[in-house]
Amino acid sequence: MPQNRFDLVIFDCDGVLVDSEPLATLAYHNVYANQGMTLPEGTIAQCVGMKQSDIIKRIADLTGHYLSDAAESGLWPETRRVFGQSLQPTPGIKLLLDELDTPRCVASSSSLKRIHFSLDTTGLAVFFGDAIYSSSMVKRGKPAPDLFLHAAKAMGADASGCVVIEDSPFGIEGAVAAGMTAIGYTGGTHTDKDHAQRLFDKGAAAVFSDWKDISYWMRAANDE
Repeated sequence: MPQNRFDLVIFDCDGVLVDSEPLATLAYHNVYANQGMTLPEGTIAQCVGMKQSDIIKRIADLTGHYLSDAAESGLWPETRRVFGQSLQPTPGIKLLLDELDTPRCVASSSSLKRIHFSLDTTGLAVFFGDAIYSSSMVKRGKPAPDLFLHAAKAMGADASGCVVIEDSPFGIEGAVAAGMTAIGYTGGTHTDKDHAQRLFDKGAAAVFSDWKDISYWMRAANDE
């Protein structure tokens, strides 16, 4: 891919680099079920893009189910178990990362250990090195802009020169609030028919379901 006008490409991890959202949903359902609490279908879908503590609170607000601290500690082991069995990179992402000349990093709501596990499991870690940033590093998670601004500062890039690739409305909202160009990705298996429109509604400049189309878009931006 030719060098484009962006100084930095910021990738979300879950649902963007790795097709993890259905697996993460399964892990949440399993942990709550072990505590005798059944989550209504679609509950976790309303939390995609948020950090774990915010997800726990939102589930409580939506369902009245409160997860104890002890039970919450079981979320990562269960997530790691289901990820280890089935996690895959999103189709075509390795080719894009192979060809990408622009500096890149990861900015995810997940914990650092989950991000590293996901990238290691799917063979994507080699493309990012230490350029990995978690919501645990900032006070406010998405949809606040804090994580994206933190990542840009750490990478030595101005917000105006950053493009963020996100699958969640919360992520798009945060990228826009940070003054960055936000691109929606809908190639994960958690995508539904209204997914793209929700991303546009939050300010996405474009939405794509195929990494080849994102590659073409960035090439076109370079020619402007």
